[in-house]
Amino acid sequence: LLVIPFFWPVLMELNGGLYQGAEGAGFGMSTEDLKIWFGILALIVVELGLITPPVGMNVFVISAMARDVPMIETFKGVAPFFGAEMVRVAVLVAFPALTLWLPQVLGAG
Repeated sequence: LLVIPFFWPVLMELNGGLYQGAEGAGFGMSTEDLKIWFGILALIVVELGLITPPVGMNVFVISAMARDVPMIETFKGVAPFFGAEMVRVAVLVAFPALTLWLPQVLGAG
């Protein structure tokens, strides 16, 4: 929070505006679609943060439920899910239409 006033003007100058960068980069999305896509992507990335060390709050919950399993084993068990989530993020960044298909069907986009 303390560094936002320093970095925000720099980011705006580099980006050309709040949404100018994504539309200029050729994503081919409207501003509304861009907001929905970014919100879904941000939620997935936050989920990734909840299963990775050092914090891994969801892993702590799993470890508390299975007290006989050491924490390191719990993190090892989560590793394949982390890999699958990383692939999913890469696919959703590469193909934004996959992210926007369901909201458009439901009439949100």
